Amino acid sequence: MTGVDATERQPDEAMAGNGVGAGREPIFLLSFRHRDELAATVSRAGWSVVAARRPEGVEQRLLASGAAVVLVDARGAVKEALAATSRLAGHVGGRGGALIILVSRNMVGSLGAFLSAGATHFLTSPISQSELVHGIRFAEAHCRRSMPGVAQARQDERASGLLQWRWDGGATLMLSPALAAALDCDRTLPVREALRMVAVAERAALLAAIRRLRSGAVSQAVVHTLAGLGRVVEHLGRTAGGREIRALLEPPAEGVPPPVSLDWLTGVLDASGAREWLQRNFAGSAPVSGLLVGLAGFEIVNTGLGRAVGDALLRGVAAKLSEKAAASLGGDAVVARLGGADFLVAAPCEGQRMELFGGEMQHVLSRPLSTPAGETRVGARLAVTERREGDEPATFLRRAAEALALAREGQVSARAEPAHQSVEQLAVDIRAALDEEQIEIRFQPQVEIASGAIVGVEALARWRHPVLGELGAELLLTAAERAGLAGAVSAAIQRAALDAAARWPKALQQLRMSVNITADDVARPGFADTLLGRIDASGFPRSRLTLEVTETGLMEDLGAAADLFSQLRTAQCRVAIDDFGTGYSSLAYLKALPLDYLKIDRKLSQDIGGSARDRVVVRGVIEMARSLGLGLIAEGVETEAQLDLLAKEGCQFFQGFLCAEPLTVDALEALVSK
Repeated sequence: MTGVDATERQPDEAMAGNGVGAGREPIFLLSFRHRDELAATVSRAGWSVVAARRPEGVEQRLLASGAAVVLVDARGAVKEALAATSRLAGHVGGRGGALIILVSRNMVGSLGAFLSAGATHFLTSPISQSELVHGIRFAEAHCRRSMPGVAQARQDERASGLLQWRWDGGATLMLSPALAAALDCDRTLPVREALRMVAVAERAALLAAIRRLRSGAVSQAVVHTLAGLGRVVEHLGRTAGGREIRALLEPPAEGVPPPVSLDWLTGVLDASGAREWLQRNFAGSAPVSGLLVGLAGFEIVNTGLGRAVGDALLRGVAAKLSEKAAASLGGDAVVARLGGADFLVAAPCEGQRMELFGGEMQHVLSRPLSTPAGETRVGARLAVTERREGDEPATFLRRAAEALALAREGQVSARAEPAHQSVEQLAVDIRAALDEEQIEIRFQPQVEIASGAIVGVEALARWRHPVLGELGAELLLTAAERAGLAGAVSAAIQRAALDAAARWPKALQQLRMSVNITADDVARPGFADTLLGRIDASGFPRSRLTLEVTETGLMEDLGAAADLFSQLRTAQCRVAIDDFGTGYSSLAYLKALPLDYLKIDRKLSQDIGGSARDRVVVRGVIEMARSLGLGLIAEGVETEAQLDLLAKEGCQFFQGFLCAEPLTVDALEALVSK
């Protein structure tokens, strides 16, 4: 973080263990240049933070927050910070609070002006995290000493009046009295019921923020519509151990986007909401790209199977698009139904990243979707467009619609204009990634449920693309397939994982490792010998290696898969089917293939906490695996409630954010040692 040593440990463990907002008043932060980094540092020290980047509505936000201590970051924005200090000082002083100014050391000459404007304390940057924390704690002590009666009244007001909730990873949220009263519900609220209070089109962004917290982020802020309260800003933070998430809600300040316009059937944005989103995002200079998705054969489904089935299909597609967009494009991505069976996915990103996402969705939408008439399959035609200079939402959407029309004439996907980076350039990028080690390996722990011990890991690839940012394995392999380099990338990932695991420190040398192989690998003649040679060259023991292949990777040639698996098992490796239960599950090939494990798809793991019908499906998968003598690993486990239910049904192992996100070797060693 600029000017703050965020790597320094907290001054004492007791403080770090208090958790976000536990026993403390929130801190109000105004930073024009470094809001997110500074908010993360303060949150990491145990305070909940209400953070602002713009001065509009800052007085109202301060009063709504109930904060006693205000931190104004003047670095790089002296004029704006001085004006804001003058506006905030009266509100802070009247409540017995403290106003801290953070300045660079070359700005110390301006402190007189800030003190005259009403600042009570100052800090100079660069500053260590412990110095920043002690400065805030000193300001809090000043508040208590200078006006003890006001401070106590403010604490009483905060305890009764703030809108807060906390979640420990279980099935319920614990609400503050004020929030329970505002929502007209009990203080203990089921998580599913709470999510239903959030506008459907905005749930993905909220869930993505929570996932980022569980993956290691310290604070997040999300704007959304909440039933009973209207538009709110949720300031989210996690405890030092990462097991509990807390939120402080406030009404939005000026400049926050108005409520979105939603499609009545699917809950995503409607056409009007899409145009409003585009208009807002076109106001800035960031790139914006869109993926137009047109379902193929939808009219046949609607006419032949009935409108109820067609409606269920549209809702299923909207849910898939929202889930995948949040995971692959980030929480700022939106999904809209433009009418009929046409959807738009839009995000502030480069067009090439949207093209890779389109390739991922082409694969996802080729799978059957669940409807009242059973599993129904539809295809999709896709078109990508990017914002051009001078674009209005109407011209942007018209260009995408024209490209989609071309795709419907025969192509699976099309582009509304030439790509900034062609397939040839993409191939160059991937070759550079292989040569320059832009592809990194992370290891996600696999835990034995009965003992709680970490017994293995899955090796997962990450591509640090110089333009598109970090891409996960799915987008990396999609890009490799487009460039005709899938085999080279798969081999590079396997080599990198094996080489890294062969060098593991002593604390990790008893762990198993799972590595993915692709459908192309399965079909490649002589692949077993090539892979075994690769394993032996690395020095990693064959007996501690599991090879995973997705269900879809088995469908092309079941005989070739059976031969490959037999050779690998004879050579002491183990074999697993990944993402089991995603739509192609077949008892026939489970009986035919020599296997060791099934990995339950994350969607099934997460559905186990839902309806009784959801649990029956998961129970059936577990019982089937046991009857075939196969081990079971549940993927994507995020809550204690999910883990408890999986354990009761007989699942043996799990991986997911409940234990840890994919980790570097150093972080994995620290976790295993702890």
